[in-house]
Amino acid sequence: MNNVTSPDGTPPSALSFGAMQFGGTADEDDARGMYLACREYGVNMFDTAHAYTDGRSEEMLGRLIAKERDEVVVATKANVKRGNSAASIRESCEESRKRLGIDTIDLYYLHRFDPETDLEESFETLSTLKNQGWIRAIGVSNFAAWQVMKAQAVAARFDTRIDAIQPMLNLVKRQVEVELLPMAQDQGMAVFPYSPLGGGLLTGKYRAGGEGRLSDSEMYANRYREEWMHNTAADLATLANGMRTSPATLAVAWAMHRPGVTAPIISARNVEQLMPSLDALSLDWDADTEARVGALTRDPAPATDRSEEAS
Repeated sequence: MNNVTSPDGTPPSALSFGAMQFGGTADEDDARGMYLACREYGVNMFDTAHAYTDGRSEEMLGRLIAKERDEVVVATKANVKRGNSAASIRESCEESRKRLGIDTIDLYYLHRFDPETDLEESFETLSTLKNQGWIRAIGVSNFAAWQVMKAQAVAARFDTRIDAIQPMLNLVKRQVEVELLPMAQDQGMAVFPYSPLGGGLLTGKYRAGGEGRLSDSEMYANRYREEWMHNTAADLATLANGMRTSPATLAVAWAMHRPGVTAPIISARNVEQLMPSLDALSLDWDADTEARVGALTRDPAPATDRSEEAS
């Protein structure tokens, strides 16, 4: 089941583009260049959020899609700063529609689980917005598997469902494989994982003395602080060099081929930085490459933590 499509009915491409940098580290020219590069490579899905760059991301993306609105899938998220109350969802959805310049948002996410708001309130509102034609599909981002399934049961009471999830997934952050990906396959949910490059760690740039999120953000530095993660990044760079490709290309391709993944969300600050991720679309990914890349990382423990029973 795939309810996530463009207005003309086209399903999402194998990669999605995340516009979080638009209006921040990516100016109007950089944003336009990356958008056009994505379209040239067949990418038709674009992801943003109400909170990104104080709304500039949605506004810039809206201008870029204007001439081909029916051909692209647009995803955005409710105001993460205000929680998932009825008023917050409705107000931020209306603001996002105006910023994007569109009547209907193809995929609308709750950005995070909100323990302070009853799921009934959130999903009754989302169901109403769907019936009003403001949104076409419902998603949740950064939810644990139990939270998704609890929300799915609530959604059914309002004659709707969760169509997609957006978790984190990359070579050194694989918790999603334990329960979320199997859950999504069982429930027929699309999966659009973010951060396939691990905040730039898996590009190899930090090994070469480069700067980025891990050097600029305490959150990202803490997320990827473990030494084995940096060793994996170094080994990936060595493997990529021997294969005459980019470590970013291998990292994105690995995420693309995880069972249950619909389209990883790639992003960048400019076209030059984006191209290695787009090259994953044309990489010859075979069993040997899968094994060589997979050998660099750690398999997560099964959900029961009974590794002797893992198949």
